[in-house]
Amino acid sequence: MRAIPLSRLLIAAALGSTLALAPLNASAFEGEVFSLKNRWEHTVTEMPANQREETLKALASEAEQLASQHPNEAEVLIWQGIVLASYARERGGLGALGTAGDARDVLERAIEIDPTGGNGSAYVTLGALYDRAPGRPLGFGNSDTAERMFQRALELRPDGIDVNYYYAAFLKEEGNTQAAREHAQRAVNGTARENRQVSDEALRRDAEALLSQL
Repeated sequence: MRAIPLSRLLIAAALGSTLALAPLNASAFEGEVFSLKNRWEHTVTEMPANQREETLKALASEAEQLASQHPNEAEVLIWQGIVLASYARERGGLGALGTAGDARDVLERAIEIDPTGGNGSAYVTLGALYDRAPGRPLGFGNSDTAERMFQRALELRPDGIDVNYYYAAFLKEEGNTQAAREHAQRAVNGTARENRQVSDEALRRDAEALLSQL
């Protein structure tokens, strides 16, 4: 039998190791996102209000580190954007504008990578950001852009609890009570996502409260 050069054996071994490790790396990455999502969900739905800001600040730092390791993974960027948006909301005031802007930039980058935006999650968060941020010259808030983001999310997930609730809240602020009532009802009737049941059920309760005001 002809001997195989040692260099070829080493190359084959290296390639084999790379192929073997690929699924493990993917699993580790997915596990980190899953953990981040669960802790974010616990923070925004169950943690006392006076503890949320510091916890979200820590989660935002963790999400930034994860994104630096996986800069081209849309799912990582979407979750970084969601965490940053939640942190900005808890901070409030003009001091939160920088964080909100960072959330916007990250989410728009995620959409460039994945036009479906995590099945609409990126668009929902962007819609809320454009809705709630002050307009120019202080901020980037823009009702027309918020409307476009919500509409895109509805195209992807028309029965989503989150998109219908946030869109209903937006429509209420815009003075469109009839449409706000329709989308609030759709949020109440929507199906919670398997991987977001806790936060979706919290939004369903918010939608019920909003519906009672319309």
